[in-house]
Amino acid sequence: MKYRRFITYAWLVVLYTVGVILWGAVVRATGSGAGCGRHWPVCNGEIIHRPESVATMIELSHRLTSSLTGFLIIILLVWAFRVFPKASLVRRSAVLSFVFVVVEGAFGALLVLAELVEDNASVWRAIAIGLHLINTLILLYWLTLVAWSAYDPTRHFNTPQKHSRLLWGAMIALCVVSSAGAITALGDTLFPAESLAQGIAADLDPTQSFLVQLRVWHPALAVLASGYLMWMASRIQNETLSPFADRLVMGVYGAVTIQLLGGVLNIFLLAPVWMQVIHLLLADTLWIIVILLAFEVRSGHAYGVE
Repeated sequence: MKYRRFITYAWLVVLYTVGVILWGAVVRATGSGAGCGRHWPVCNGEIIHRPESVATMIELSHRLTSSLTGFLIIILLVWAFRVFPKASLVRRSAVLSFVFVVVEGAFGALLVLAELVEDNASVWRAIAIGLHLINTLILLYWLTLVAWSAYDPTRHFNTPQKHSRLLWGAMIALCVVSSAGAITALGDTLFPAESLAQGIAADLDPTQSFLVQLRVWHPALAVLASGYLMWMASRIQNETLSPFADRLVMGVYGAVTIQLLGGVLNIFLLAPVWMQVIHLLLADTLWIIVILLAFEVRSGHAYGVE
């Protein structure tokens, strides 16, 4: 394969970015967002800082790994411009990957400089964390598109294909559910429950923080979105699909089922940090499967159309 090395590198960047996203969840779940104080990009006012607490170590490591993501994407961008044609989808996707990793860094800076970290339970923090998660999904979208389109630089999305709207609906639904999940996870972190019964009682208590009262919305939205995804997959499966597209449809069925079970387990375990990370990993996996299916359908490759 002509572009094998580039494709391998592109997928490694996707996997690395997912790892950074998961570590960011650890930062939030452990309340380590203020580990470097109100300083960005330096840590506690120092360019080279020796961590003296676990919170500082977690936050500083996240900043370093996040910065590396930016450098990896710059390499991806330069490489794409060196080896792919001017009008290729690879180049355009690489440019947008760079744009959204810059926005991702800006969100990180905003959270720190505006002190929307640690014990902050404001509406502004909820909004910022929800938008941050959506930007993360968009970044993963463009990075995955870089890797997918590199297999065949002639691929394009110029011709509308059957089921494209269903897949756009699926992606929007996942963005909404994931954003609500980020806000729910924030509520679980700031207002932990000692038991399931206590957590349910708090969710229904109008005197509780809005972050607690909003927790019931995420599972409700997740069930609705899961039903839509299953229905969408069944509609697409009725077509004569390519082997890869058929595996992706089966992947949607499997990922949705596992994610629902993971969500239930997360609730019963009272959202421990490790389970929040697994739940986020499952969400990112489902997102990548759905957008790959969308790429296949929108390009016509899912139906064997070149």
